Amino acid sequence: KNYSRVYGTFGLNGDAALKAFACALETGYRSFDTAQMYGNEAELGEAIETSGVPRAELCITTKVEPGNMHEASFMPSVEESLRKLRVDQVDLLLLHWPPPGGDVGPSLALLADARKRGLAAHVGVSNYNVSMLQTAAVSAAAPIDVNQVEFHPLLDQSKLLAGSRALGIPLAAYCSVARGEIFKHAVLAEIGERHGKSAAQVALRWILQQGVIVITKAASPANIKANYAIDDFELTAEEMEAVTALTATGYRIVNSDVVSWAPEFD
Repeated sequence: KNYSRVYGTFGLNGDAALKAFACALETGYRSFDTAQMYGNEAELGEAIETSGVPRAELCITTKVEPGNMHEASFMPSVEESLRKLRVDQVDLLLLHWPPPGGDVGPSLALLADARKRGLAAHVGVSNYNVSMLQTAAVSAAAPIDVNQVEFHPLLDQSKLLAGSRALGIPLAAYCSVARGEIFKHAVLAEIGERHGKSAAQVALRWILQQGVIVITKAASPANIKANYAIDDFELTAEEMEAVTALTATGYRIVNSDVVSWAPEFD
């Protein structure tokens, strides 16, 4: 399964989550990203089951939280995630963060074992830098199918993107509109006017046109639908360059000030 537009679930819980997930499914989203840390796997499982969308049409991603990345907790935590999601297997299981200290080997071994046991069809990582990706590509017992990272027009991730391409490991973008920070930059809205699109849609399209999977989170039906409607236009080379120029802003949301165990990013 290969879905370039993913509905992100971070920050959505309870009834609000159920309504948003139902709207996303109705809009056409078939790829959903959750995590043990988000505390909403059960809501996603309920929304999917209620929707009646066939399981075969869906791509479900969840992530193992750092506290479960040891032998005693890893498999039980994944099995609990499957119960909450009401599935026998997730399509994609990720390590949410590299371990403190940077020794990725043990957690990658557990991840490969989960795939071998049939708990996940595919596996991947999140928040890995190029060096960690290179180690994973060489040493992991199962292919690494994605690296989910912060990626938006206000952050230069060209080194990470080049390193990922060299390894054949796709990137998936979270914080794809920089939690609203992009709206401070008029060039995105100006480009959007030419296409009848919003600044957010331009930012998402810029991500897609680099071959990066785009994850979007929204709660309102209008924004859910707008985030999905990015396949019917294309940015010119000049427009891509104009958006790329914004990466010099150097605005990173997720760093060691926010997450104490964050690695040294590229």
